[in-house]
Amino acid sequence: MADKEFMAATGIWGLDDILTGGLSTGHVFLLEGSPGTGKTTIALSFLMEGARQGEECLYITLSETENELRTVAASHGWTIDKKVHVFELAPPAAALGSDHEQTLLYSSDLELGEASKSILEVFERTKPVRVVLDSLSEIRLLAQSSLRYRRQILAFKQYFSQHSATVLLLDDLTAEASDKTSHSIVHGVIQLEELSPNYGAERRRVRITKYRGQKFRGGYHDLTIERGGVVIFPRLRALEHRTKFDRSRATSGIAELDALLGGGVEQGSSTLILGPAGTGKTLIALQFVVAAIKRGEKAAFFAFDEELGMLFNRTKQMGFDLEALKDAGALLIEQVDAAELSPGEFAHRVRAAVDQSNAKTVVIDSLNGYQAAMPDENSLILHIHEILQYLNRQGANTFLTIAQHGVVGDNLRAPIDLTYLSDTVVLLRYFEAHSKIRRAISVIKKRGGSHEETIREYRIGISGLTIGPPLEEFQGVLQGVPTFLSNRGPLISSKGDMANS
Repeated sequence: MADKEFMAATGIWGLDDILTGGLSTGHVFLLEGSPGTGKTTIALSFLMEGARQGEECLYITLSETENELRTVAASHGWTIDKKVHVFELAPPAAALGSDHEQTLLYSSDLELGEASKSILEVFERTKPVRVVLDSLSEIRLLAQSSLRYRRQILAFKQYFSQHSATVLLLDDLTAEASDKTSHSIVHGVIQLEELSPNYGAERRRVRITKYRGQKFRGGYHDLTIERGGVVIFPRLRALEHRTKFDRSRATSGIAELDALLGGGVEQGSSTLILGPAGTGKTLIALQFVVAAIKRGEKAAFFAFDEELGMLFNRTKQMGFDLEALKDAGALLIEQVDAAELSPGEFAHRVRAAVDQSNAKTVVIDSLNGYQAAMPDENSLILHIHEILQYLNRQGANTFLTIAQHGVVGDNLRAPIDLTYLSDTVVLLRYFEAHSKIRRAISVIKKRGGSHEETIREYRIGISGLTIGPPLEEFQGVLQGVPTFLSNRGPLISSKGDMANS
């Protein structure tokens, strides 16, 4: 295991995190990926971080001009430090004679020996601690054979190691991408990938496939390229996070709803609110949000489906001034665009709401929208599992909503089944009575405590949510068409009081 004191930070927090500290000094690493995946940006970050630490750095480019590199840096608001030397490897003078006149000069015009000599000369002159060589595709073309290419990479590795330089070799995979010669030579391999979904923005991710003598975070990690550089979102592992907290019960502020839940939900638990569209899933989740804020806590709300302006307007009529709570800093509310956001970035935002904003109630509304960002259902469940485990371990109450397909009857289906992951499951249903569409609520699961096994009617009105007593005189409510078992059955009237049938 490499000592933290002998690690070269890359200047990218997420990358250093999955590398568990950075790149071990004095070794050669490979950064590979197709064009547009962020190799140059990561390489510049690596060198500029070294310059901030007072180290001499060298960028050797065979594929891009110095002006192009400075343009990339300027696009991120950077100015290449004077300690970052840029060496643009140009064709030898002999190639510029009258017999070789051309408007474009390719690196294939170079002889490999002359190119290597030029690289070593600039290294001796600048004496860098960090080096970037861009790119191996050009070296591979110059070598013209796999054996010569391997020998050249080995020669570079031995030379740089003798001078204790930390080197990042870039490979754009444009020349014989199946050639893995350099993988067995370098100390570590960082792979960048770009995915093109059928709809929405491209997705990028990074994976460490090799790191000799050093533990690292395996698997894929989402990344984005923004102004200011590459942002990497390390894959969430809930087992690494645990906080001590009191498992008290959090109430909603509605006595009947709390009674259904056996007194409320346990702190640090997850609640799934399941039902057809329009049954009030968001409203029930907001009851717990507002109740938490009244207790002096902070809350976070991630809206996938509903536009925030409309949400603010309709809930304000019910007495929930979410915009005021947001402006006061008690509520972190965010509109999430599933077509533009990767699951890893979303998990990072949820973590920030808990870690940085200290939110103790988190609402994800809805998982239908989240699924749109995650076409692979199995991966979606794994992502949600890690998020729920993490939030539970941080003592946060999590509320998830899922809209079921269909309205009434046995044909109701959820796009994904998360009932087994959730600590509490609240089921909402439409049912018909007295030629009117009514709503029923029940709790079908609750870990760690008892709950009512009854079914109650509820109504959504101008004053918000009204929940009635148990519907003990009916059978078949959850199927949509109840049967009266006696002459009397308590129902909520349009005015919110009880009416007898």
